[in-house]
Amino acid sequence: MAAERPSPPVVVVGIGADGWAGLSAVARHAVDEAEVVLGSPRQLELIGPRPGKARLWPSPMLPALPGLFEQLAGRRVCALASGDPMFYGLGSTLCRVLGPQRLEVIPHPSSVSLACAHLGWPVQDTYVRSAVARPLHRLLASVAPGRRLLVLTSDAEGPSAVAGLLAERGYRASELTVLEQLGGPAERVVTGRAGEWAHPPGDPLAIVAVHCVLDQDTVALPFVPGLPDDAYDHDGQLTKREIRAVTLARLAPLPGQLLWDVGAGAGSIAIEWLRAEESCRAVAVERDLERAARISRNAAALGVPGLRVVTGEAPEALEGLDPPATIFVGGGVTVDGVLPACWSALGPGGRLVANAVTMEAESLLASWYGRHGGSLTRIELRRAAPVGGFTGWRAALPVTQWVLDKP
Repeated sequence: MAAERPSPPVVVVGIGADGWAGLSAVARHAVDEAEVVLGSPRQLELIGPRPGKARLWPSPMLPALPGLFEQLAGRRVCALASGDPMFYGLGSTLCRVLGPQRLEVIPHPSSVSLACAHLGWPVQDTYVRSAVARPLHRLLASVAPGRRLLVLTSDAEGPSAVAGLLAERGYRASELTVLEQLGGPAERVVTGRAGEWAHPPGDPLAIVAVHCVLDQDTVALPFVPGLPDDAYDHDGQLTKREIRAVTLARLAPLPGQLLWDVGAGAGSIAIEWLRAEESCRAVAVERDLERAARISRNAAALGVPGLRVVTGEAPEALEGLDPPATIFVGGGVTVDGVLPACWSALGPGGRLVANAVTMEAESLLASWYGRHGGSLTRIELRRAAPVGGFTGWRAALPVTQWVLDKP
């Protein structure tokens, strides 16, 4: 019997707007030797006619990939990708589908490298955010005075949308540079300020460079926990700034972790958990419909639109959620079954943090502390306030905080 033909690696070739002329000898050889060349219409046009070899990606692409490469097993396949395939690109997708051992990647300079070279911006000092298949509001979590940002957009309306969002958030003076078809014969550069952006839509293959400039009447938001209370739209159900900072320190977010914010109120704990580390995830559980809608608006306004909001009353609303690494209970501590359900949902090494402001909730936390241990802390806060013609200390409601790690 003839031995089954082994499958050679799929060669992923990055290609830029300069097309065939910009490919290295190694990349050209990979394209020439391939029996099948996969790509988008634009990418296939860039390498010139390939009769019998050129093949468009299926649409929708992702669900069709396993079957496609099963059909192509044993054949020499070249997959074309834009720029650096491993930078928000096709290479990352194929690694997940086929595994890195099945790939050989030949990168081209990324749009970020080309943009930084054009602008004279050090790559290591430039923040990159993608708005391709992602909410544009994620950009707001990275905006800061003086910061240099590169925003990857998905269509010709992208630069205008970036300018509008910056102007809305008090960065009207920010300098924008739109770089289209970088490195190619149709390269074009357009500049302007966010608050005055009037350029018509251009080429969809573009990257938006932003030099963030804060308007004089705008207060910049910090990246550490404890945002000003007025950064949130709320009805009074808000973990106050100082308590929030202490609570986030005890929650101790780590990359990739999932938080349940139970009784979320205005969503401030979940929102600042997400702002602390962009790979973190969070679910805000809130029974009140109006507050739940407000949480979503706050999350978008503060740059973390990926916050998942679940409307319902705990503990029933917790059923079916992904297992958390950490749980915060800020509302509903005394609701029957909430603490047991939260404790049960945590795996080994998980952390439970609960805050109480009423005597009944404080008593319950003291009871759990007596049975399970952990740490119990009472946080008292006083703010200076007018007393007649003088100034005195006005006490806020004290907060009792219980923290427990699951063995």
